[in-house]
Amino acid sequence: MKNIYMIGIGLIGGSFAIDIKKNNPNAIIHGISRKDETLNKALTLNLIDKKATLDDIKNADLVIVSIPVDATVKLLPTILDKIPETGLVVDAGSTKEAICKAVEHHPKRRNFLACHPIAGTEKSGPTAAISGLYIGKTNIICEVEKTTFKLQEKALKLFSDIGMRIRYMDPISHDKHIAYVSHLSHISAFMLGKTVINKEKNERDIFDMAGSGFESTVRLAKSSPAMWTPIFKQNKENVIETLEEYIHNLQQFKELMEQDNFSEIFKEMENTNYIKQILNGIN
Repeated sequence: MKNIYMIGIGLIGGSFAIDIKKNNPNAIIHGISRKDETLNKALTLNLIDKKATLDDIKNADLVIVSIPVDATVKLLPTILDKIPETGLVVDAGSTKEAICKAVEHHPKRRNFLACHPIAGTEKSGPTAAISGLYIGKTNIICEVEKTTFKLQEKALKLFSDIGMRIRYMDPISHDKHIAYVSHLSHISAFMLGKTVINKEKNERDIFDMAGSGFESTVRLAKSSPAMWTPIFKQNKENVIETLEEYIHNLQQFKELMEQDNFSEIFKEMENTNYIKQILNGIN
């Protein structure tokens, strides 16, 4: 794949661009963005070779869409309208059901592969892009059977070359599970950060007293609201369900504290320590 178009050149798209170029030196990486300053920055950082527009994707071998999920839903049908018959469109959205539904009846649905690379940091924009972001990370692919087999093969080779593992899921299951393991984590970080800011008015006290535990827990609160608000909106029902369960557990913990039932608190934490084995097994 020689002509590759990146729609969105932040952390996700930019990191894809770096590693794809590393493995395919002859590839020409074209950047598409609403903001010219983003394209200029991407050029300066050598993330892209050229600026481009949507009309240019008629020449694309591959288009990677890594923009907020609400924008993806709106733009994806137009992208497929313009893509050549041999071209492949891949998205990197954190929700999948709405995106897949947006193109389920599109005449070029076979040219689209719905993906969610489980990778990232709390940083955003072209300067956040890094080499090796996807090594050892999982890429969830939804409705793979709806994509032309030859294009599937090209995509899987590209993902394999940059070190990714592949997992297949249906969009509904994806959105339900990701609400627990990703979306709830971000909400928790945002709300913990808010709680501390509201309670601790002295910023110096927060800075001086915050240890590594606090820093690692609220790290996700530095994530982009412009990206995460549409994710919560698209996955609203699943996110609300996870919040109800999370709030129930918090309330139960509070009640145990009020009852001085620290033996039960010990058991709760000990049982939850099992998460270490699960995560060690994944890593």
